[in-house]
Amino acid sequence: MTVRLLLRPLLAVAIAWSIGCGDDDSGDVPEILRGITCERPSDRPAPAKDAWDGTIEAYERSDADNPPHPGAVVFVGSSSIALWGSLTEDLAPLPALNRGFGGSVTSQAVGYVDRIVTPYQPSAVVLYEGDNDIALGISPECVLEDYDAFVAAVREKLPDVPIYFLSIKPSLLREELWEEMQRTNRLVRARTTTDSRLRYIDVATPMFAADGKLRQDIFLGDGLHMNAAGYEIWTSAIRPILVNDLR
Repeated sequence: MTVRLLLRPLLAVAIAWSIGCGDDDSGDVPEILRGITCERPSDRPAPAKDAWDGTIEAYERSDADNPPHPGAVVFVGSSSIALWGSLTEDLAPLPALNRGFGGSVTSQAVGYVDRIVTPYQPSAVVLYEGDNDIALGISPECVLEDYDAFVAAVREKLPDVPIYFLSIKPSLLREELWEEMQRTNRLVRARTTTDSRLRYIDVATPMFAADGKLRQDIFLGDGLHMNAAGYEIWTSAIRPILVNDLR
């Protein structure tokens, strides 16, 4: 086992300790984060850390042929990122780099940080994960733990780069999971209030109509992934924040 692999869990623990994960009565810790624990089912295999090696290798080949310019905003995460074909145009004039990969979960994003995040020397990192985690039965508390590990992995080489978490989105297909997804969003949002380098962007609220019902016209036929109208909503929520922060 390499020194880097040994250091990462220690970094995650250090970050969790410093911002209040676990049993802590400090008044600086948001109430929602006090005393929470992550319990992973022993009868359910953990998502394979190398499940997306093929996709990552394709990115690396592309990078070798056409090296991206340093300083872009790197978007990483599951299919809602991977399928965002207009991302570069939507974020202009900010340079954006799409490094989404399929149906990934947060722990898998952690494992690929050194391959598709830190090598680009990004000006910011934008993460969308948690959607598939909840669908696989991973608890909100464990999603938070994996998010902390992602932050630690980025911080190992990019200590000052801001990290943005896109709230888990609602969807027609996973409507029955929305309560768990909302709890995950609340946990991560609370975590971001403890560190000025962490930000939370709410892309979920504007996906609901004025009557409080989830819009049906913003999804593809599978009821899970978004169409162009859905990405227009995301762009309207994300772009102004990034432009304001990074200009």
